[in-house]
Amino acid sequence: MADTTSTSAALRGTTALVTGASSGIGEATARHLASLGADVALVARRRDRIESLAKEIVADGARALVIEADVTDRVQAEAAVQRTVDELGRLDILVNNAGVMLLGPMEDAPVEEWEQMVHVNVLGLLYCAKAALPHLLAAAGSSERGVADLVNISSVAGRVVRSGSGVYNATKHAVGAFSEGLRQEVTRRHVRVGIIEPGAVATELSGHNRPEVLEGIKKRFADMQRMEADDIADAIDWMVTRPRHVAINEILVRPTEQPG
Repeated sequence: MADTTSTSAALRGTTALVTGASSGIGEATARHLASLGADVALVARRRDRIESLAKEIVADGARALVIEADVTDRVQAEAAVQRTVDELGRLDILVNNAGVMLLGPMEDAPVEEWEQMVHVNVLGLLYCAKAALPHLLAAAGSSERGVADLVNISSVAGRVVRSGSGVYNATKHAVGAFSEGLRQEVTRRHVRVGIIEPGAVATELSGHNRPEVLEGIKKRFADMQRMEADDIADAIDWMVTRPRHVAINEILVRPTEQPG
C-alpha cells in the first residue's frame, strides 16, 4: 500500500514551534510544516523577518504566530512555549533550530564566542525542550495522531570532530547526548525525539565568523555544491510525518560532494 503520510494534510490540526525561524533552515522548515497543514509559531530575535514570513504563511491558508524572543534567556524561552499553547491551542512539534557556529583555533579564540555557542546551541535548546515537554506529552496522549515530535538540529559536527571547530563540535555532541537521553525517557509515551545532522548548507550560519575564519570556510567549500535550507526542511518533514509506530531518531544529510 502506498504511503500517503506526506500529503498536504499530513499535519492538519497540529501546532509546531520553530526556533531560529527568521532565516535559513528555520525559515524553510516553518514554510514546509505550514504547507503540511500545521499552525506554526515563529520564534526568533529578528521580528521584522518573522513578521514577513508569517504574512506569507497566513496568505497560504495556515495560522502563524510571531514571537520575538531570545531562547538563551530561560524566561523568554519558557514564555514563547506558553504563548504558543495559549494562542494556538496546543503544541505537537518543536523544532529546536536556533544555533550559531563560530569556528577557529582554540588557542586564540575569544572565550565570548564559546560562551555564545554554549548559550545558544545547548542552553537555548534545553530551555525550549524542557518547557515544551509537558505539552508534547499531552498532545501525544490526546491527539488524533497519537504522537508528538521534538526535533533538535545538530550537525555533522556532532559526529565528526575537526581541527578548528572543537568547541562547536562539543556543543553539537551535547545535543546528540541530550536527545538520546530524553528519547529513552519519553519514547514509550509516544514523544519521538530526533536529531537532524546537516553537512554544508548555504545559509547565514557561517557568516558570523571572524574574517580570517570566514575566508577559510569559503575556501573549503568553494568547489562544492552545498545543500539548500529546503533540503534540510524536507528531512524534517519526513521525520515528523512517519506513522505513530515509527520513530526516526537520527538523520545525517550531507552534500553529495562533501567527503567528511
